[in-house]
Amino acid sequence: MLTVEIDELTPCLKDNMTGAIIETEVVRIKRISFLKNYNSKTGWYTNWADLLKENEVYALVLKGTVDIQGLVALYPNQDMRAVFLTWMCAAPINNKQLGSEPRYAGVGGHLFAIAAQRSIDYGFGGALTGFAANMELVKHYCAAFRAEHIGMLHKYQIFIDENPAQELVEVYDYEWTDEEI
Repeated sequence: MLTVEIDELTPCLKDNMTGAIIETEVVRIKRISFLKNYNSKTGWYTNWADLLKENEVYALVLKGTVDIQGLVALYPNQDMRAVFLTWMCAAPINNKQLGSEPRYAGVGGHLFAIAAQRSIDYGFGGALTGFAANMELVKHYCAAFRAEHIGMLHKYQIFIDENPAQELVEVYDYEWTDEEI
């Protein structure tokens, strides 16, 4: 389920309190024990540890830390020739839907860019698909990324084609780390 809002397309995160630009890294998470506290009770919508069974999970972190600002669970779907976005959400401190002003701007766009990069790595050219949480987010993704509402497998299914996905990857300036948690 895709729950993130795209507030700004920023090369790095922007601290909404100070305006400072904060560098980021992408870390792959492989340990279930690390994700056990990332669940619906703590504002992460789903049990992220369960998602590791069938997905790759990546965290957007502040550079040099394990301070997670957002998570994305994905898997390469050979039949669709696209990366399927199983879940994507911003940290509770960055989630306007939970009632407060996000600490950092740019989390949602970063998460989509991470997924698009993995799609490129898998040879799918950046193509992405997944299920938005509601029609409002479908329209939001269509406007932000030129996504298409295809509604085939789910009434809120979207598809982001190769060109918009590659353009998105070019916006962001984050580092992929070799570290895995």
